[in-house]
Amino acid sequence: MAQATTGYLAVAIGTSHGAYKGKGRPLIDFPRLERIPGLVEAPLVLHGASSVPPELIQRFRAARGEIGEAAGIHPEDIRKAIAMGIAKINTDADLRLAFTALIREGFQKNPKEFDPRKYLGPAREAVKEGVKSRMELFGSAGKA
Repeated sequence: MAQATTGYLAVAIGTSHGAYKGKGRPLIDFPRLERIPGLVEAPLVLHGASSVPPELIQRFRAARGEIGEAAGIHPEDIRKAIAMGIAKINTDADLRLAFTALIREGFQKNPKEFDPRKYLGPAREAVKEGVKSRMELFGSAGKA
């Protein structure tokens, strides 16, 4: 009988949570990642794998949102990390950014709006599209 996994291991390889990952392209420590799967049996987690797309940052700012210099993990790096053993990926910042940008846009277009159905619908669709895009990037689309 196969032994059940009791947990996941979030590895320190250069990623971090949130939209602020320093200036320029954050880099994953691939040589370190390459060594880890042979040392542990737990599935590996990539924390802070949001891409923080520039178009989302622009949209957020255009809707009068304030955000500092934000950068994310490049999609090529995510694909490579998955190929090297990453089994779980945390990517929440992109979804929160999309959701908030759409709500801000909705209030800008109609500042008198108070019906949540009117401004939450577009925000929910933006998150849905974001999840779809991430699933395609991660190679998990159509596998549920």
